[in-house]
Amino acid sequence: MRTRRIGSVEVGAVGLGAMPLSIEGRPDRTRAVATIHAALDAGVTLIDTADSYHWHAGERGHNEELIARALAGRGGDTGDVLVATKGGRGRPGDGSWTVNGTPGHLRRACEGSLARLGVESIGLYQLHKPDPAVPWAESVGALRTLLDEGKIRMAGLSNVTAAQISEAYEILGDGLVSVQNRYSPVVRDSDPEIELCRRLGLAFLPWSPLGGISRSSLDGPSAPDPPRTAFHAVAAERGVSPQRVCLAWLLARSPVIVPIPGASRPESVRDSAAAADLTLSADELARLPGTTDGTA
Repeated sequence: MRTRRIGSVEVGAVGLGAMPLSIEGRPDRTRAVATIHAALDAGVTLIDTADSYHWHAGERGHNEELIARALAGRGGDTGDVLVATKGGRGRPGDGSWTVNGTPGHLRRACEGSLARLGVESIGLYQLHKPDPAVPWAESVGALRTLLDEGKIRMAGLSNVTAAQISEAYEILGDGLVSVQNRYSPVVRDSDPEIELCRRLGLAFLPWSPLGGISRSSLDGPSAPDPPRTAFHAVAAERGVSPQRVCLAWLLARSPVIVPIPGASRPESVRDSAAAADLTLSADELARLPGTTDGTA
């Protein structure tokens, strides 16, 4: 698999968003572990998680523990796998999400993640979402402290604006390596943040990168006639899935983008990983969103 960089670490150009393995509708543990192992077999070396990726109340860190066990049971060297986790959000168990960006909470969240992942230092730790009740500099300052103490090796931000990235960069300097915002064919409002990441040398990790592209045609070029979107049309011509075309399109948009598509089946993650080696032509890219001739 082709690679890209997050800070000083080289990772596969397509990562794994592990959230579907632990939230509502999650697969059983056997299939979940098989999905993680399939990702590694396909060259994926970035796994994205969070302490709040769970379903029921009282199982905080379910996804982190799942990943740790899958890596431990893998056999062989998994030292090249970057596990990126997040803190600052919660799930009471009723389907809702909460946010807590106080320095005290972030410290406790980080220590909990360290224990569940079974590591002395987290490779990439990201602030999950700005807390409107807490000054931004205080939340980011907590990441600075965690970096200085060696509890985390690199810091990232999620669900942020360009202004918040700039302020955080002033505090974290080279310790800030990534931004994770929603970005997909149907949600493209983070172009300013992507450009800022390019200028600052930060990786941009789009979450929900397949938004607007149904998984229904995963197993082959089965796009309807006529195709639903330009992605389906290009996919049918290439003999691949629309999802693979979508991820290749994302990779073509900026050298700092590292998509983290979710998956709950080995087949899904294998298809996503293959996008790292799919190069779209200029003509094909011109037919897709975000270009002069592309359609929405």
